[in-house]
Amino acid sequence: MTLHLTWPQILAWRLRRQFVSRADAPGPVEVARRLCGVQTQVASSAQLAIALRSAEADPGAIDRALWAERTLVKTWVMRGTLHLVPADELADYCAVLSTLRSWEKGAWQRGHGVTAAEISAIIEAVPQALAGPPLTREELVDAVVEVTGDAHLREALTSGWGALLKPLSRLGELCYAPPREGRVTFTAPGQWITGWPRALPPADEAAVRLARAYLGAHGPATPEMFATWLFGTVASKTLLKSWFRALAPELTEVTADDGQSLLALTEHLDDLAATAPTGDVRLLPGFDQYILGAPRSLTPLIPADVKSRVSRQAGWISPVVVHQGRVSGVWEPKNGKVVLDLFEPLPEGPLAEAVARVEALL
Repeated sequence: MTLHLTWPQILAWRLRRQFVSRADAPGPVEVARRLCGVQTQVASSAQLAIALRSAEADPGAIDRALWAERTLVKTWVMRGTLHLVPADELADYCAVLSTLRSWEKGAWQRGHGVTAAEISAIIEAVPQALAGPPLTREELVDAVVEVTGDAHLREALTSGWGALLKPLSRLGELCYAPPREGRVTFTAPGQWITGWPRALPPADEAAVRLARAYLGAHGPATPEMFATWLFGTVASKTLLKSWFRALAPELTEVTADDGQSLLALTEHLDDLAATAPTGDVRLLPGFDQYILGAPRSLTPLIPADVKSRVSRQAGWISPVVVHQGRVSGVWEPKNGKVVLDLFEPLPEGPLAEAVARVEALL
């Protein structure tokens, strides 16, 4: 018998699973593990996303986890964007993301002004360059030019160098290291992360683990939703089917009230069925995983008529006001205060509490 769920139920369940409703996460590593990474293109947004979900506000927790404990790692993963992910899970992300080798396509190479031979040379040279101490951007470019003997690569790396290094992140060859005098530095995961494997795990096995984790925070969902979140583009349908076929013994199909067929982890069915819609109001920062984990076309989450105010130009995702699990407004910080732009009337008491909580953390 198929379980029928309403979207308000599903969204309330996601809010609880993502530590939003209860704000009871032990720390940043646990938040990143549950959410399948925390996007940190804008560092302040990542800090607020973690603080809002944590049982105790600890401004230094992220830096300690990154640079002292090395339990978090910062690098380009999902959709080619910077994320914080648990260090002991990075190899799985790399194994799966490296199945989509966009840098091998002529269109990608032409778009970034390199030839196939040049991108191959960069991919071969960077691990050699990072075999020693962490390097700044400039030092890494110098080292790649020295290793390859190709001075033209300097121009390619300095003009679009971030994009040209993203393949190395996907291959498990590059991650961020501690800043040096305010400048970003890079190292190799094998140099930085304790217990880093000699080789990445089999992609099929890693994909099953990632899909399981994704459904545990952003489910119920479809395989296509998982692929869009992970790759941000078209994935191999053959691989996607094989990954979910392997996970099938742990899955049950459910139906949402808009008729969509979704997949849920069977172990979560009772909890999903028992979840009541929430009337809570929450403010979430820009680029929050609650929004990023779902398609922007999911109208029960983001009404179609306000989509352009949430998902803006150049991939910018606005800070949002969430009521009953649905995006009901956007907001921005100004001089330590929250400036609201609501799409609909919201209950004043819960809204005031949500605003006060965010302002205390800004």
